[in-house]
Amino acid sequence: MQVGRLFEIIYLLLERGHSTAAELAEHFECSQRTIYRDIDLLSGAGIPVYASRGKGGGIHLIEGYVLNRSLLTGQQQDEILFALQSLQATHAVQDDELLSQLRGLFCRAQEDWIEVDFSPWGNLEGEREKFNLLKTGILNRRPVSFLYHSGMGETGERQVEPAKLCYKSGGWYLQGFCRTRQAARTFKICRMEQVRLLEGSFEKRAMPPIEPAGTPTGGALFQAELHFEGSAAFRVCDEFDPRSVRQEADGFRVTAWFPEDAWTLNYLLSFGEQVRVLAPQGLLEALRKKAERIAHYYE
Repeated sequence: MQVGRLFEIIYLLLERGHSTAAELAEHFECSQRTIYRDIDLLSGAGIPVYASRGKGGGIHLIEGYVLNRSLLTGQQQDEILFALQSLQATHAVQDDELLSQLRGLFCRAQEDWIEVDFSPWGNLEGEREKFNLLKTGILNRRPVSFLYHSGMGETGERQVEPAKLCYKSGGWYLQGFCRTRQAARTFKICRMEQVRLLEGSFEKRAMPPIEPAGTPTGGALFQAELHFEGSAAFRVCDEFDPRSVRQEADGFRVTAWFPEDAWTLNYLLSFGEQVRVLAPQGLLEALRKKAERIAHYYE
């Protein structure tokens, strides 16, 4: 236990810059005397750690101290390299030299185990550029603007303070503060066009939990019971909570909540003949009337 605590003390000091004996004692659930003994052991082992008194005092490492690679196990070294390679695969890190230097420091061979491509099939460079612009906006706190096609059928320009990218339910989303709507919003990235960085910067804001874009929230909901053909299995698995799905001999029965607006009708129509409304009756009638109006276009 003591060796593990000694290593963790070093990591905490590297991360925080300094700490007090009381804070470390609380973290490790031990006495301050034990912490001071650990500091003496680290100092005797050649780790440049020291304690100072007075305002701003505490326990410190000498500025610029770097851990020797031998303090990391082979598995920990691999985990660092794999994590960095994952970021590089998502284009969050584009410094090949950094990854190469760490491999040399750790004496680890290259393992190409992951590849991430944000773009649709066809490898469109425009999609890659879109992600690069959004990443730059988030990291440098630069506002962005783009033309957005909402799930309610509206199209318009948005100006947004980007906060984070999120991958959810098979799609990429941008969360940020929408200056156009003066509220936190989540945008589906594939619905963005003409993304560009704006001048200026912004202060980071607290963001609420990610909500799916395109699905209206905050309004009245109703519960519907649906039957899906077996050929719709891939979408049922992608888009519904498994707890709401029951497999049957001829397909799937799904019980789920939907908003009381036009989005629900358009969403269900996207399944074509693969879905049948079982309840409520009002939804069935509304869907039938909308389908009849669509059919009228082709008479």
